[in-house]
Amino acid sequence: MPILEAVLDSNRRQIERAFHMVLAAGSRRIGVLGLAFKAGTDDLRESPTVSLVEMLLGKGCQVLIHDRDVARANIIGANREYVEREIPHLWSLIRPSTAEVIAASDTVVIGNSSQEYRTLGDALDGKMIIDLARAISGRSSDEHYQGMCW
Repeated sequence: MPILEAVLDSNRRQIERAFHMVLAAGSRRIGVLGLAFKAGTDDLRESPTVSLVEMLLGKGCQVLIHDRDVARANIIGANREYVEREIPHLWSLIRPSTAEVIAASDTVVIGNSSQEYRTLGDALDGKMIIDLARAISGRSSDEHYQGMCW
């Protein structure tokens, strides 16, 4: 049991670290690309990015989200119950395109390594990027690009 407790504590601390990284960027207009816990799935249960979004909203940040795999019509079963119970306001934050989210944001958080986010390139110029999934390979941390655990 101590190992499991340590894992849960470590996961919580990673979310808190991401939260502080976003706040330290100094913007309250946040775009989130990739809400599900991994690319190619619509499962939001146990997604650390969902917890991050909730924390940012709690701090008064304006948050917009894009995740091609998360669509209201496709969310079913236990995943739908989770959304309705835990994040019923989700659908008001979702936008249909990365361009719309990026244009309305000063800081962009990349939450999973979807191929779509790996190829954004110049679309992210001028934005602070917090890459939680190492989606943009070959780029090093600098004043406009940060990540964690890589």
